[in-house]
Amino acid sequence: MLLDAASLYFRAYYGVPESVTAPDGTPVNAVRGFTDMVSRLVTEHRPTRLVACLDLDWRPAFRVDALPTYKAHRVPGEPDTAPAGVPEEVPDTLAPQVPLILEVLEAAGIATGGAEGYEADDVIGTLAATEKTDHVLAVSGDRDLMQIVGDGDPAVRLLYVGRGLAKAELLGPAEVAAKYGVPVGRAGEAYAEMAMLRGDPSDGLPGVPGVGAKTAATLVGRFDSWAELRAAIEDRTDSRISATVRTKLVAAAPYLSVVEPVVRVAVDADVHLDRPDALPTEPVDPERLDALAERWGLDSSVERLRAALAR
Repeated sequence: MLLDAASLYFRAYYGVPESVTAPDGTPVNAVRGFTDMVSRLVTEHRPTRLVACLDLDWRPAFRVDALPTYKAHRVPGEPDTAPAGVPEEVPDTLAPQVPLILEVLEAAGIATGGAEGYEADDVIGTLAATEKTDHVLAVSGDRDLMQIVGDGDPAVRLLYVGRGLAKAELLGPAEVAAKYGVPVGRAGEAYAEMAMLRGDPSDGLPGVPGVGAKTAATLVGRFDSWAELRAAIEDRTDSRISATVRTKLVAAAPYLSVVEPVVRVAVDADVHLDRPDALPTEPVDPERLDALAERWGLDSSVERLRAALAR
């Protein structure tokens, strides 16, 4: 199991009231919510290995260099061409909770993983692509990770929690194909290509003006690869692209020439784990976990986590 840690703790922060506080009144809603989500995921899916994947760079330079608008609107006080390396804007009452979340994971013995210069998506993509033994279940509310699903050996699935854990969707190639109208045989790859064409305002991806999700899905379904589609844009004899759509694609050529590394999840990041990823059956540092529970009023959440680990 590969957790998109930031995706989950942001959802925990907004899903649990700030009135959930430590004995001294400090908000711990994200810590409580995140810990409870991990407990539920472990209980329901029973992974033997688990990594909480971290954003060591939420806006990597290689993506910003290719497309300066990438996530630029999320940078506080910066223009749409904000440089890489600027910290992400995090709510004032969430920022202090993130180190505490990491402390809870460390005391419990749950591995964290990250890669310098890469996002959590890339950590997940790399660990999924390089796994040789166990089936992989990624957990995230980020649609970009739909591109990693596959029926290989081992298989890769995404538990998509964009609408919350209670309404989570388990997605493989068949489900992604049905949801977006892309070919099932290369659903993950095709989803990424559709996203390049359609764009994504939440990530600062403009997409091709006049090409929506349906047209994008139809287009990628007619080709076997992004390279083949790009070549067909220039080949006016290729009847798989209508003249009207070709005009739009040609006009967007500068964008199409740089967008692929921005959207594709990396599968070759230099991932570092802080500990082996075998999921323990009891906390590795129970005294520290107890101290955290007492200091921050996390008793019930920590007990649920202990019970989940004991499974």
